[in-house]
Amino acid sequence: MTGASPPDMEAPRTVGDPPPGIRVSLTADDPADPASGIETLHTAGDLSPSGAATFPVRSSFTRNGSDMAVPDWPPLAIVIVTYSSGKVVEGCLRSLDAALAGAGPARVVVVDNASADDTVERVREVAPEAQVIQTGRNAGFAAGVNAGIAAADGCDVLVLNPDIRLAPGSVLLLRQALALPGTGIAAPRLTGETGRLHLSLRRRPTVPRALGEALLGGYRAGRIPALGELVVDPAAYGRPQVADWVSGAAWMVSRACLDALDPLDERYFLYSEETEYMLRAGEAGFAVRYEPRAVAVHLGGEQSTSSRLWALSSANRVRMHRELYGRPRGQLMRLAVGLNELVRAVTRGGAGGRRHRAALRQLVPLREWPLLPDEEGAPPARETSAPARETSSARETPRETSALAREAPSPGYVCFSAQDWWYHNRAHSDFQLMRSVAAHRKVLVVNSIGMRMPMPGRSTQVLRRVGRKLRSVAMLVRRPLRELPGFYVMSPLPLPFYGSPLARRVNALLVRAQVLAVSRALGLHRPVIMVTIPTAWDVVRPMRRRALVFNRSDRHSSFPESDRPTIEALERSLLERSDHVVYVSTALMGEESGVTGDRAYFLDHGVDTDHFRRRPESEQPADLRAIPGPRVGFFGALDDYLVDFDLLERIAVELPGVSLVLIGDATVPMERLTRHPNVHWLGFRPYEQIPAYGSGFDVAIMPWLDNPWIKNSNPIKLKEYLALGLPVVSTDFQELVNYADRVRIASDGALFVDAVRATLRDGGLQPADTMRGSVLGASWSSRAAQLMALAELSPGPR
Repeated sequence: MTGASPPDMEAPRTVGDPPPGIRVSLTADDPADPASGIETLHTAGDLSPSGAATFPVRSSFTRNGSDMAVPDWPPLAIVIVTYSSGKVVEGCLRSLDAALAGAGPARVVVVDNASADDTVERVREVAPEAQVIQTGRNAGFAAGVNAGIAAADGCDVLVLNPDIRLAPGSVLLLRQALALPGTGIAAPRLTGETGRLHLSLRRRPTVPRALGEALLGGYRAGRIPALGELVVDPAAYGRPQVADWVSGAAWMVSRACLDALDPLDERYFLYSEETEYMLRAGEAGFAVRYEPRAVAVHLGGEQSTSSRLWALSSANRVRMHRELYGRPRGQLMRLAVGLNELVRAVTRGGAGGRRHRAALRQLVPLREWPLLPDEEGAPPARETSAPARETSSARETPRETSALAREAPSPGYVCFSAQDWWYHNRAHSDFQLMRSVAAHRKVLVVNSIGMRMPMPGRSTQVLRRVGRKLRSVAMLVRRPLRELPGFYVMSPLPLPFYGSPLARRVNALLVRAQVLAVSRALGLHRPVIMVTIPTAWDVVRPMRRRALVFNRSDRHSSFPESDRPTIEALERSLLERSDHVVYVSTALMGEESGVTGDRAYFLDHGVDTDHFRRRPESEQPADLRAIPGPRVGFFGALDDYLVDFDLLERIAVELPGVSLVLIGDATVPMERLTRHPNVHWLGFRPYEQIPAYGSGFDVAIMPWLDNPWIKNSNPIKLKEYLALGLPVVSTDFQELVNYADRVRIASDGALFVDAVRATLRDGGLQPADTMRGSVLGASWSSRAAQLMALAELSPGPR
C-alpha cells in the first residue's frame, strides 16, 4: 500500500470483466494491441475459491487459425510465497494448469515462511511436483520471493499471492507482453470473486500525491494525476499500457530484468518492497507493462482490517521515500502520510479510526526498519483467516500474512575473508557475495588474518608480504564503495603464529577485540558471521551471532605454506560447529558429507555479467593492443601453488608465433617466463580493468597444477572467461564436468598445447554469444539472495 484508501477498491463491471465462472475467448484485432490476431478458445473453468478444474498444459497456441509452437522464451518458474495459507493456496495451485495453456510447462516453487497450519502438506498433496522451500521463519514477503527467484536460475519468474486464481490462458498473454521490447515486468488485470475490477495501476509516489490523498481521499485524488497515486478511471483498465508500478498480487519478471537488478529489498518485510523494485526496474529501462486480457481473480486479504498491517503499510511508504530521495524528502512524506492518518483517525473515530491511530503510533516515532515477527517480544503470527471482502485498501497485496508485528532490523554480516581487499583480486567469492549482500544488509569485511607468519626459507617474497599487510592494517576501517554505504572493510593487526597454542589464544583475543570494537561502533550486535579462512575459528567461537556460515570455498590445509595439522584441526572445528557450510566444489562437499550432514549447501560461484562484457578493440588498454596477436591470455593470481609455470613455459616455447599474455600479481620470480620474447607479463591490474584486458584474448587458459588444492576448487575465473565470450582451454579438475561442451580440457602438457592450437584454428567449441549466454543466469545477486535465505534461518542468539 502506498496511497490513501478510497471507499471501495472494486469498480463496476464496465470494461468487459469476465464473470466468476470464467469462459475466456480471446480474439484481438485491436491495432493498439501488439498481440493482435491471437484466437484461442479455452474451456470454461470454475475459478471459485473451492478450486479450479484441472486443464492440460498445451505446448502450442493458435494464431490466425494456425497452430504455433511456444516461442523460444526462457523457461518459466512460478513462485508462490505462503504463510499459514492452507485455506487458499490449494485453489491457486489448481488454477495453474488452465492458466498455462499455450505457454508451455513451468516449474512451481512454493516458499513457505514457517506456516502454523497445514500449508506445506496441502501444497505437497495438490502439487507433488512443486519444489517446496521452507525458510523456517516468517522472514517476510521479499525474503520469500528472493528465495524463490534464487531457486529459479535462468527462468522468467511469475510471482503470485496464494489467494490468486489465474484465468485460463493468462500466462501466455503475460509472456507475450513480457516479450515486447523494453519490458521487464508484466501484470494482469485483477478482479474480485464477483468479477468486479480491482484498481491495481499506480503512479509514482510523490509528496504532492500523498497530500492530495490526505485532503481529498485516494479515489477522488486519483482522478487528478498530479494529486493521486491510484489510477481510478475504469477505461484505463481496458487497454494495455505501461505503468509506474502495479499492485503486487501477480506479476511476471523477465530473466534479463532479474539479472540486471539486485533482489527485492527485504528490509521492508511487507508492503512497498515490490513498489520499490518496480520503480527501480523502470529506472533501469525495464518497463512495467499492464496486460488487461490476462486476468487474475484476487480473493483479497486483511490489510484493511488489521491495524498492524495498515500501520506497517503507512510506515513503509515513508521508509521507501526516504531510501529513494534521502531523509529530508522522507520527512516531507512522513508529514503528508501522517496528515492522512491523523485526518482519518479524528473523523472516523472509534473502531473505524483504530487502524489510523495505529499508523500514527508507527510514524511517531518511526523506526529505521521493521522488526521481524520472531524478534524478542513480538506477538505471535496469526493464521490466515478466510478471505476478507475487499474494502478500503488502496493496495490489493495482502501476501497472506496476517502476521506482523513489531518491527526489527535485519541482521548485519561480518565476513572473515581469506583475501585482503586492498591488495588481492576483488573478484574472490567472499568479496563478491558481501558486496551483493551489502545492497540489503550492513556488512563488515575483515581482511585476511593469514594462516602462517611469512618466514625466510619457507615463504616467497617475505618482506613484500609483510609490508603490504602493514599498509593494509594502516587503512583502519573504510567504506571503499560509494555506491554501497553499508559496506565496510577493516584490517585487524594479527599475530599469525598458529603453531603455538598460547600464541593462538593471544592472537584470537587481539583480533576479536578489534573486530568487536568496530562491530559495536557499526551497530552489528548479533550479526551473521561468515568465515572463509579457517584461522578465524578461534576468533569467532565465543562471539555472539545470529548464525555461523563456513564458506568452504577451498581446502586451505592443502595450501603449501600452511601448518597442515593446525589448519586441518581448525577446518574440522568449523565443519562440525557451523550452522551452515556452503560449498562451490561438489567433490569436496561429497567428501565431507559425513561431517556436515544436512548443514551442507552447494552455492555455486556467480559472475558479474555487467562487468564482464566484451569491450571493442577501441576500449582495450593500449599496452594490450601493442602486443601482437594471436593472444593466449590468463588473468588472476600467479601463485606457485596453483599455476603450472612449467606448462606456461611450454606454451611459450612450442607456440613461438603466439603472444602469451599474463595479467596478475606473482608470488615467484617471473624471469623464467619473461626471457621468452613472446611472453608478456603485465603485472597486477585493478579489477575494474580486467574485462577490457580479457576482451583482447583470442584464447583464455586455466593452467592449473594437479594438486589437492585445485581438485577441491571451482575457479571463478571460468565464469568470467565465459561471460566475456572467450574460448577456454583448461587442465582437468572435478568441476569442469559441467562445462565439457564449452571448455577444451587437457590432461597433460602436450594435449594442452594441442588444444590451444585447435582453439586458435576453429575459434572454440561454441560461438561467443553462446558462451556468454550460458552464464547469464549466474549473477552474484542471486547467489547472495540464496546465502541470505540460508543464513537467516538460524533461530536465536549464540
